[in-house]
Order: sequence, then structure tokens, then C-alpha cells
Amino acid sequence: MQSLLHYLSYWDAALAVVLVFGGLIFFHELGHFLAFRAFKVGVITFSIGMGPKLCSFKRGKTEYRLSWLPFGGYVSGVGEYSNEVESLGFTQEEAVNNRPAWQRLIIAFAGPFMNIVIAWLIYWGLTLSTGLAVPLPQAGAIVQNSAAMQAGMLPGDMITAIDGVTIDRWSQVPETVGASGGRTLKVEVLRNGTPMTFDMTPTRSERTNIFGEKETAWLIGVQASGSVRYEPKGFLESASLGLRQTWNMIDITLTGVKKMITGSVAADSVGGPILIAQMLGQQAEAGIVPLLLLTALISVNLGLLNLFPIPVLDGGAILFCIVEIIVRRPVPEKVQEWSMRVGASLLIALMIFATFNDVMRWFK
Repeated sequence: MQSLLHYLSYWDAALAVVLVFGGLIFFHELGHFLAFRAFKVGVITFSIGMGPKLCSFKRGKTEYRLSWLPFGGYVSGVGEYSNEVESLGFTQEEAVNNRPAWQRLIIAFAGPFMNIVIAWLIYWGLTLSTGLAVPLPQAGAIVQNSAAMQAGMLPGDMITAIDGVTIDRWSQVPETVGASGGRTLKVEVLRNGTPMTFDMTPTRSERTNIFGEKETAWLIGVQASGSVRYEPKGFLESASLGLRQTWNMIDITLTGVKKMITGSVAADSVGGPILIAQMLGQQAEAGIVPLLLLTALISVNLGLLNLFPIPVLDGGAILFCIVEIIVRRPVPEKVQEWSMRVGASLLIALMIFATFNDVMRWFK
């Protein structure tokens, strides 16, 4: 029976990986497709998946295709990859290469933008349906030989005040302790409904931030329990909070990339498809809300990655359009071809490196 449950769990996780990747790729390509349609550019193929065709149907002049490999997709506009137009049943007015640079820029930007919008909609929907998740100021693990352990604090204690300042969420704990400068603090807690007060003197200690960097701060040695409460929010407030959460994820992602480029974050922290699949499987087992939160984060990362000014990515096409707008003539085809080769090589090298990191994690 346990073996059967194990395999069922495995296939549920695998299904979650396919659905999340497939869904995010669909909406990314839908962004490009809608932009093509908005500018009346002909679309030859809208494919979810790459490689050999699994099934398809044709509506108008466009073939809608589902392909075997779920990790990819594309929308092929008329004149985008070849000069064939009339032979495919389209007119020259429908060819994307006859459109001004600003329209082609918007078409390239529409895919990544759709990924950002999807993340916002997920955060909006979760906040509206479940409320805003606020981490509780409840003690989880107590660090050995820390001020909290020496004072007698225990896991499960709920911090209610520090030096007379009311605490109602976990983020206030490190902020208040960090601003103490090392002076002794009066920490008030509730233990099974009984109020208690402890005197604690923070120590300057090392901790790891969200980017894996080591930093020093004033600490009392208490880790968050991970418990949350949900505050109900209305429709518009949920939309605003969802937008703020999306921006926070964009900021964190870009900061992480910057730190990786400058070398302050180790290169071996880069994860590839194996790590992402593992994370999706774990969150699928944890429940729909954790899975959706991870999906929103992946969607933000997918959108930002595609905006990097690397040829073969949407950001490369945007860069070519910007150059064309500035100099008032297209980037020479040979320059585009060679830069696409270089860009493809860089992406392949990055994928190999990320996958290598994923494999090496198994042996650690």
C-alpha cells in the first residue's frame, strides 16, 4: 500500500511539473499571439511544446499545434523566419518584417509581459480567496547557546512585545532586534496562554540571507515557526497587494542576478530544470497554495529571463528594435545571424551549467 501511495505521489508531482511548465509557456506564447493579432500580423503556427507534432487543428490561416516536448513553445509570424508570404496564403501587409520597429518591439515584449501579468493574477487571486498571509511572531527552533535559549524561551512561544513595542508579525522581530544595537531587551511572550517576560541581550552573529550570502546582525537566536494568519482583503486591495508582491519578486530576482554577476552569490547556486521540477513536485505535495506561489515565482523569472538582451531571447529582439529605432535602419542581417549563434551558444552553456549544478546537488 505504501509503495502504491509513493508511485501515486510521484505521478502527481510529475503532472504538476508538466501543467505548470505547459501553462506558463502557453500564456507566454499567448502574449505574442495576441500582439500579432492586435497589429493584424499573420500567424502561421501557434505551438505548445516543441519537436514532432502530437496533434493539431487549423482555424483560418493558423495551425494550432500540440507538440511532444512540453518544455517550450512558439508562435510563428508570417515573414518572421523566412520571406515566404503569398505561398502560405498571406498578404505582404500581414508580414511582420514589413511592420515598423515599434510594433515588432511590442510583439517581442508581449510574451514576457504576459508572464508578469500571470504572476500578478495568481497573487491577486490567492490574496482575495485566502486573505493576506502574515507570518506569525512565533518561535520555531531556538539556536543553541543563544540569548533566547539562555533566557528560557521555547519553541511555540508567541512573541507579543519587545521593549514595550507590540509585535503582531514575524518581520517586526528581526527589525526590532536588529535596531537594538546590542542592548538588553525585554521580550514578552505567550506560552500556552500564559504571559511571560524574558531579558535577552542580542549578540552580533552571522546569518544567511535569502541570496545565500553570509551577513552579521544583532540576533537573539530565534527562528520563525512558519505559522501564518490570513487577513481578509477586498477585491481592489487584493489587486494592489498582488501588484506589490509581483514587484517584490521582480526586485528580488533582479537583485539575485546582479549579485551573481558581481560574484557575491556563488555560481553553484544557479538551478536548472531538474531543481525546478523537484521544487514543483515538493510544492504539489504540500498543497495547491504553495504550488501556485511557486508557479507565480517561476512565471516572474521566466518573464525576466526572456527580457535579457540576449539574441534568441525576446530581449534580443527588443534590443534590435531599439537600435533600429535609434539609427533609423535595421541591424544588418549578418550581425543578427552571428549574434543569434552567440546567444544560442550562451544559453546552451548556461543550461548545461545549471543542469550540472542540479546533478551535483544529488551527491552533496
